[in-house]
Amino acid sequence: MSFILKRVGAAILMVWVVASIVFLAIRLVPGDPAELLLSQGGVAPDPAAVAELHERLGLDRSLPAQYLLDLGRLATGDLGTSLQDESSVADEIAHRLPRTLELIAAAALFAVLVGIPGGLLAAMRPGGVLDRLGRLLSALGLAVPVFVVGTLLVLVFAQTLRLVPAGGYVPLAQDPLKHFTLLAIGLGLASSVFRMTRAAVLDVSQRDFVRTARAKGVAPARILIRHVLRNALMPVITVLALNLGTLLGGTVLVEYVFNYPGLSGLLVDAVNARDYPEVQGVVLVISVLFVGLNLAVDLLYAVIDPRVRHA
Repeated sequence: MSFILKRVGAAILMVWVVASIVFLAIRLVPGDPAELLLSQGGVAPDPAAVAELHERLGLDRSLPAQYLLDLGRLATGDLGTSLQDESSVADEIAHRLPRTLELIAAAALFAVLVGIPGGLLAAMRPGGVLDRLGRLLSALGLAVPVFVVGTLLVLVFAQTLRLVPAGGYVPLAQDPLKHFTLLAIGLGLASSVFRMTRAAVLDVSQRDFVRTARAKGVAPARILIRHVLRNALMPVITVLALNLGTLLGGTVLVEYVFNYPGLSGLLVDAVNARDYPEVQGVVLVISVLFVGLNLAVDLLYAVIDPRVRHA
């Protein structure tokens, strides 16, 4: 129980630190959001209107007062209203977040189904044909930027072969084929999972308990699944979790290339408009998801290896 409480406490502290950093960072960006919102055709807005909007948005208060007000609001789950159209930031995030999570989930599923079996097969015969081919493909997957892969997939499968649309959003359950090009984001992740699985399986295979199991005549398949793979999963889970966390904040290019209406597009628009509440809300949600993902991985470690609970 103390292990869980420590991890949860650390997660809450991390979310508070991120919220504080975001609050300060977006207010250091040059430009007055009130002037930006009231500007029309490059004409300077009326100073009285700017002052009135400052008062309505709370921007006329001191920085500490704004900070305390924001923290109190966030603590109740209120992400505020957009400065652009006064819509609820929470509602807009709730509308777009499932699309980004669907994209990341598809990439993770692809990485697990390709990377772990591929790493196992490569590690079973080091230096063999499958091993060399897998290492070559994984090196390419890590070396080629995701926006290059995405652009090529759009060019080949959407523009040339016309098998899938070039962009837009269709629910994955409704038409999985239309999400084929979105798996571009999963290629780099699958490559990382493949390389880590291969390295971890090779390392565990040389340990004493595996040699002892072989000497006792335990079936190779049982050794591979129950002894090698289980002990090799922890570094694989670590790599997968870290990359998934990175994808949460790194889907901007993919969503832009595919014209995908997810959370990243909302963030870019909010930054361009100096929309403080929307920027802070999106970044905070991404941070909470990242911290929650790492918390889940820590708890999963404790399940896989009980020694972690007493570390």
